[in-house]
Amino acid sequence: MSVKLTFVSPGDGGGISRSCSFTGFSTVQSRKLAKSLGRSSVRSRMSLKSPKAYNSLQKGAVIWDPKPLQVKKIFEALKKGLNEYLEAHQAELDYLSGRHKDTKRNSRLAFYYDLDKQIRSVERYIRKLEFHISKVEELYEAYCIQCRLRDGAANMKHAFSLSPSTKASRESLVELYKNFQECTEDMCFIEGALEVHLGEFHLKMKGLVGFARLCPGDQYEVFVRLGRQKWRLKGKIETDDSQTWDEEEKIFIPNLHEKLEIKVTELRGLATILVGVVTCDSINFFTTKPQAIIVDITELGTIKLQLEVLWKAGAGVGSPLLPHSNPTSCAYL
Repeated sequence: MSVKLTFVSPGDGGGISRSCSFTGFSTVQSRKLAKSLGRSSVRSRMSLKSPKAYNSLQKGAVIWDPKPLQVKKIFEALKKGLNEYLEAHQAELDYLSGRHKDTKRNSRLAFYYDLDKQIRSVERYIRKLEFHISKVEELYEAYCIQCRLRDGAANMKHAFSLSPSTKASRESLVELYKNFQECTEDMCFIEGALEVHLGEFHLKMKGLVGFARLCPGDQYEVFVRLGRQKWRLKGKIETDDSQTWDEEEKIFIPNLHEKLEIKVTELRGLATILVGVVTCDSINFFTTKPQAIIVDITELGTIKLQLEVLWKAGAGVGSPLLPHSNPTSCAYL
């Protein structure tokens, strides 16, 4: 079934807005950790200035439980995606450099200088990308160190709790508990700092596919949520089997712990009927090429939702990206 889409609010009119759940945060003051660990604070050793921030990083916020396994999976996917960007732009630089030499021999000065400008732009982008990768690796290395220190403090707490209770053991337990809490706080802070470097997910609505389940006049509401970021859009099936939706695209900021949740409901007058709810892991979205995502909304797959996801590296990597054609990969969720 071919899907023809029209959008009531075109992208050039309303624009694409970010989620309003992110606010700036001030630089965190350095603090001393336990003398027994003999280390300086992660926050004082790292410069984590960024216009993006997360409520969980603000001073006095409640610290959640770190998830090292999830962070490891996101880090590996992010590093792989950044390396794909680096390889693609390095290949583009090699191609432009080859044309640059040929043009110099042919003495086409105008084209030569324009090509030289493109080469310099790609070189700047590659340097920014290399710095971006090194920053992500630095953050994850610090995260692993804090994770090992936290595990060590937890093991020592367990060992002291099994020993006879004395004044010295009780004092050691108090100190170990303090060290454990500080390591937990540092891990959560690094998780938030790593989220700043995850870039952006650009989601495009491609329509519903349901064959006989979709009839002219049917109205649907699609609700997409990633953490505290939300996207609600409504669509209608027209008589010519085309679909009209009130929005086309939305930008989401990736999250380390939250999955993409998609909820579809059918609107019948004043009543709403739940069609289905699905969750998608965003780990596979960290790639340079746009991906066509086909999600089974119902258990039997009688209604599917088509989305296109394009990941753009961020956090200071501001050079124009390589042009993308039609999606080359398709994932069924």
